[in-house]
Amino acid sequence: MRYVRLYAGPDGESHFEDVDVSLEVMDFAPPASPFQASDFVPATRLGFLALPSGWQGDWHPTPRRQFFVYLSGGGAVEASDGEIRHFRVGDVLFVEDTTGKGHRSWVESDEENTVVVVQAPD
Repeated sequence: MRYVRLYAGPDGESHFEDVDVSLEVMDFAPPASPFQASDFVPATRLGFLALPSGWQGDWHPTPRRQFFVYLSGGGAVEASDGEIRHFRVGDVLFVEDTTGKGHRSWVESDEENTVVVVQAPD
């Protein structure tokens, strides 16, 4: 499995990185059959966002480290280094550019873009 990480480098610019997550077969919920799972990472809160078609967010750092899981619609994010990534249903983005110039984002779909947000500890 893979997700996209958006982070601030020492230069103050935000950059994307693809992160591979290894999955191993484990007996996660016996007596259900074993299946593949990753290591778990700490989380502090979970919430949902609904961004209307046409929504745009100008340059900003993220207020905290957080995962975005795209549930409907689609959007794009531009890192301050100029790279643009497009996200669709099922994509996962880990945003941790809490310093520096940050990023900008917008909804690309004609429908509302809904995401689940899982916030990580500081």
